[in-house]
Amino acid sequence: MITLLLKEIKEFFSSITGYLVVVIYLLINSMFMWIFKGSLNVFDMGMANIDTLFIISPWVFLFLVPAITMNMFAGEYKSGTMELLLTRPLTDFQIVFAKYLAAVCLVLIALIPTLFYLISINTLADPVGNVDFGAIAGSYIGLFFLAAGYSAIGIFASSLFKNSIISFLLSVLLCFIFFLGFDYLGILVSSGKVANFIISLGINDHYGSISRGVIDSRDVVYFLSVISIFIFAAKLRLESRKW
Repeated sequence: MITLLLKEIKEFFSSITGYLVVVIYLLINSMFMWIFKGSLNVFDMGMANIDTLFIISPWVFLFLVPAITMNMFAGEYKSGTMELLLTRPLTDFQIVFAKYLAAVCLVLIALIPTLFYLISINTLADPVGNVDFGAIAGSYIGLFFLAAGYSAIGIFASSLFKNSIISFLLSVLLCFIFFLGFDYLGILVSSGKVANFIISLGINDHYGSISRGVIDSRDVVYFLSVISIFIFAAKLRLESRKW
């Protein structure tokens, strides 16, 4: 399983596309944080924080994560290597989980350079070091869970089609629905407890909670549930060949 995980990571960076995806993510965040004028610009805010990263990243991840996952199964189908992969001494779950872990690792690789933002903010703070590291750590944890949820959705979308573009578009759509779709539905359908329940089915509600630095077990269970559902769905898709 580890061999398959490493293979996926190596293949992603075997072409310029892999590096380009990571660079674009970092470039977009950097532009909003340091260059574009407005409320998201660190200098215009006048505060030593990197909230902009956690505001922008969920939207960038809507495209970044599907770009990472779209070929993981679709590429195997298209190249005809899926049959070879299925002959290896791996269960369907191990295949799906290895590809899922590879996607999560790739997102983490994209996140690692953002620590330079934190170093910069720490240096710019007055006095130096006057930064709420606890809140930032909570926001990073929230961003990790969000990326992990998106990755599971992307793996499922990739398992459905041989066409990578279709997998990408479906993944973007599903990620958007889970990120904001339930918020809009809750506002339109009702108010009060029913609306709150519908909104709680979406990722944004739980991501926002963790990003405030509050690690609630209900939020963790929610993300683990979303991840499990889509990984299980991708596993069922692989097993459907036996039906």
